[in-house]
Amino acid sequence: MITCPNCGSIDTGRVGTNQYYCWHCFVEFEQTGTTAKHIYQVEEDGSLSSLDDLFLSDRVSDGDLM
Repeated sequence: MITCPNCGSIDTGRVGTNQYYCWHCFVEFEQTGTTAKHIYQVEEDGSLSSLDDLFLSDRVSDGDLM
């Protein structure tokens, strides 16, 4: 069972390889094992906007920015 990294809901569905959608907070995310790699907001036109800077910023080190 996959838990949403944003809201903690278990109401998620698989949309691709290691990609999931949360029906509770309406975000799409990529997950490998128990770690979320990327989190996206689904826009009205179906495109994805990255939310990594909001949710995953504590996982980025100064060395990763180069």
